[in-house]
Amino acid sequence: MLPKDIRDYQILFLSLFLVLGIGTRDWTLRPELIGVAIATCLVTQWILSLVTGHWSLANNIDALAASRRVGQMTNDKKQMPNLRSALITSLGLSLLLRADHWTTMAIAAVLAIASKFIFQVGDKHFFNPANFGIISALILTPDAWVSPGQWGEEWWYGLLFLGTGGMILQRIGRWDTTAAFLGSYSLLEAIRNFWLGWTWDVYWHRLMSGSLLLFALFMITDPRSIPNSRIGRVVWAVCIAGLTFILRNYFFVSTAVFWALFALAPLSILLDVFWLAPRFAWQEKDEEAVIELLTPNS
Repeated sequence: MLPKDIRDYQILFLSLFLVLGIGTRDWTLRPELIGVAIATCLVTQWILSLVTGHWSLANNIDALAASRRVGQMTNDKKQMPNLRSALITSLGLSLLLRADHWTTMAIAAVLAIASKFIFQVGDKHFFNPANFGIISALILTPDAWVSPGQWGEEWWYGLLFLGTGGMILQRIGRWDTTAAFLGSYSLLEAIRNFWLGWTWDVYWHRLMSGSLLLFALFMITDPRSIPNSRIGRVVWAVCIAGLTFILRNYFFVSTAVFWALFALAPLSILLDVFWLAPRFAWQEKDEEAVIELLTPNS
């Protein structure tokens, strides 16, 4: 049975990927940088939550609902801000970003979490936090880099990513985004491969990338920062695939997927205006219960 909050499994899977990468791919990861990423993300989330008061408002609603039905205050555990998203961001940074100095990782972590609080429209952030941190580190520091080919092309990594990512996407209902991105990007690469007269092993070589699958399954599908409607998500994913194709093949940018997502992230706000749909909530059943408790004569 899946946990109430699917992010618990997401944290487990990303931690597993990190252990596998260090153990089987001989990554030159320094444990202290992983610690810096995790600690900085958690502390930044905690501080900014306190400053903005976002979590305290939600807790006040929980407390009011509980007091009306059972006549008791929420316990201290409910007064804690939810740090799952910050932990997921820190694991994403640890998996993808490389740096020579701990200050670079700290800068990436702070800016990643801060982007959720700064770049908002209608109480919705539109930058993927880990992606924002990666791009910020690449722009602002001299020693940050990303290695898109760090997973190699071994087939069992792909099966692992598809299996775990599929479990997450089935629960949150965002398979359409992954399918639209991978489908359109694969089609563009196939057309180019055919036009140039290359053999199909070249085509599969360009697609069989663990980093590309991780991006398609775990980053581009973040339900809190992508368009709310299905048609909006499909259009958005196709645009990112097209820009990725252009950047990779005509500007020779090895990290094209990350730059494409960063550049087109604000487009999700415009698509939400064109196609209205309910905003995603990680614990929709819990939120519906609170609304019911707060409704008179419910």
